[in-house]
Amino acid sequence: MNRFVLAGTGSGVGKTTFTIGIMRALMKRGLNVQGFKCGPDYIDPAYHSAVTKRPSRNIDSFMMDHDTVRAIVARASNDADAAIIEGVMGFYDGKSPLSNEGSAAHISEITSSPVILIVNAASMARSAAAIVKGFQMLDENSHIVGVIANQLGSRSHFDIVKTAIEQECGIPVIGYLPKGAVAKMPSRHLGLVPAIERGDLDSYFDSLAEAIEETVDIDQLLELTKAQVLAVSSSIFDAQPERQEVHIAVARDAAFNFYYEENLELLRAHGATLHFFSPLQNEEVPEKAQGLYIGGGFPEEFAEALAKNEAAKLSIKAALERGLPTLAECGGFMYLTEEIADRKGQAFPMIGVIPGRVRMQDKLAALGYREITGVPGNFLMNEGEQAKGHEFHYSSYEGELSSPAYFSKGRFRSQREGYLTDNLVAGYTHFHFASNPQLVKNWLAACLEAEHELFPVINES
Repeated sequence: MNRFVLAGTGSGVGKTTFTIGIMRALMKRGLNVQGFKCGPDYIDPAYHSAVTKRPSRNIDSFMMDHDTVRAIVARASNDADAAIIEGVMGFYDGKSPLSNEGSAAHISEITSSPVILIVNAASMARSAAAIVKGFQMLDENSHIVGVIANQLGSRSHFDIVKTAIEQECGIPVIGYLPKGAVAKMPSRHLGLVPAIERGDLDSYFDSLAEAIEETVDIDQLLELTKAQVLAVSSSIFDAQPERQEVHIAVARDAAFNFYYEENLELLRAHGATLHFFSPLQNEEVPEKAQGLYIGGGFPEEFAEALAKNEAAKLSIKAALERGLPTLAECGGFMYLTEEIADRKGQAFPMIGVIPGRVRMQDKLAALGYREITGVPGNFLMNEGEQAKGHEFHYSSYEGELSSPAYFSKGRFRSQREGYLTDNLVAGYTHFHFASNPQLVKNWLAACLEAEHELFPVINES
């Protein structure tokens, strides 16, 4: 099969544009394409999924061990002809400036995947070769097999860049895109607008594919990126023998769609049946629910509609009051506060089970990996248990959280964060369950215990 990392020299060089354009070009050839994204990103995978019609997967060498990374790639691409792994930031950028951990370079090494490096060669000639050479030499395991140049002025400009790189670096330059060749994707404070909000994107994807096919040698790309199939005998995503059926309600729509696919897979592997519902469509928590999951997303972009949807709000509040063990991450945390205030100061009433409010701001409030440690009373993470996740938000909480949910450690700060009750764990951190599957076991056990307490006679009969 074909499998490769599509990496860049830095953010903004066109990784997502080339990824979804190449995906579409390969699909036009009749190939089944599986997408992956390096790092903790929800928006780019939404585009991958919209193109390929199959869920894109996040892989991250900081939040999960190497065997788990390989298992995700092997499982998801088992029936695919080509797997494209979109990089994150620059090729070597990850958790630390001193190592490759968490970077696209690390993922390429773990998954034995060749690398196509994208270079913004605007206003460059021979200097483009120096950039590629530096990326080759920084790590002897880089496995860069080809280059694509972006933002070129003309075909003759490409010929100059290609000649320089191929002579100095010994690898082919397989194509380019000229300036203005493709339309820009709209963006907002968290990056690209999620595909779930965009409706039918097929014409846009087709236009990307057509532009790329004109100036990128797809046949050469396929020849360079043949990779061995990853063999995985077993993984944490296999069905667990001790599993018991538990019904989990999952809020999922345009306002709440930031879920790692593997989080859902791990819930299912341990016995969970997932029931999706839409607060944005004023849908209530499904009656069967024994637990509740409200993920991140863009509740602030739909605050007016969410504020008016009383049936959904009352249903979620009632579920919490009944004792359903609930995890609310980032956007879900925001939704549970008293109100969300937009950048203009207009406030919209939310569910109100968490005291205080959330205010949107223009400045980034938090970004980075988090190492999370449980505190007493946290049903998801027992005291001292640890997991990994990340934060990325432009809002700030205004209020006093008298009962923090966990201890959060980042590169520049360590503090207690979130909001905790007997059956609610809420905060800005997005957990990755693959970092510690015990969280799934704890959650589902708490759901069964809560139901037994609510209906002891029924459960004992």
